[in-house]
Amino acid sequence: MSDLFLVDTTLRDGEQAPGVVFNLREKITIARLLDLCGVDIIEAGTPAMGETEQSAISAIAGLGLRARITTWNRMVPADIRASLECGVKDVHISAPVSGIQIRYKLQKTRQWVLDRTREAVRFARDCGCNISVGAEDASRADPLFLEEFARAAREEGARRLRYADTVGVLYPLAVYERLSALGEKKIMEIEFHGHNDFGMAVANSIAAVKAGIKYVDTTVGGLGERAGNADMKKFIQALALMKIHNTGWKHGFLHRLEQYVATAANRTAPGEELKKTV
Repeated sequence: MSDLFLVDTTLRDGEQAPGVVFNLREKITIARLLDLCGVDIIEAGTPAMGETEQSAISAIAGLGLRARITTWNRMVPADIRASLECGVKDVHISAPVSGIQIRYKLQKTRQWVLDRTREAVRFARDCGCNISVGAEDASRADPLFLEEFARAAREEGARRLRYADTVGVLYPLAVYERLSALGEKKIMEIEFHGHNDFGMAVANSIAAVKAGIKYVDTTVGGLGERAGNADMKKFIQALALMKIHNTGWKHGFLHRLEQYVATAANRTAPGEELKKTV
């Protein structure tokens, strides 16, 4: 299966795990190893965080990797300018879409979200960017508003929608049903972003693939905010057991990548704790 794309966010969402801060050398090495593993898209960071982050993203963008390099942005033109200054043309623009986040996090309205999203996507389009939009907390959003959000972003030039289970509340059957229904609308390509709060990030990601989703987000070792994200190695190996393959993914480099990230993050690599008890 060559039309399944792996989006790795170890350098962005992974670094949001408590106590994890990668230095420049580590970020460059991780990016190189991700590329060796055949990752299709590397989310390299958030330029709006400041000069240190921007320097790292610029360095990664200048490596000449096969993988596409993208950045995470708010629905703010200034964020997109910062991404462009890093030499990146693929930008991800994220917006909260659930009622609870719009009301309590943003203290705004649905219309405000739609207007700001249109403005940001239009700005990025006019700058010649390849654009994906993130539906933050999509799993708790009104499905009709989610569709309205996606259509608004598409009209302004977005090419892909990230369906984010931001607080990890979904289970595989729900993922399959929801993404199948959304995919049938044929608004744009869909990307699934799972979190592991109930231990289902990998299972949910597999369900997304079964629902026809072509882009799936992972992190190395499942590193990420709170309980983490979908574990790249487990996701790829689970797909292999199901006879779902992408010939561009290089399984032989996965262990090396996992070990390196665990060391850089001051974590125990999966399987190492078990060895100590045997």
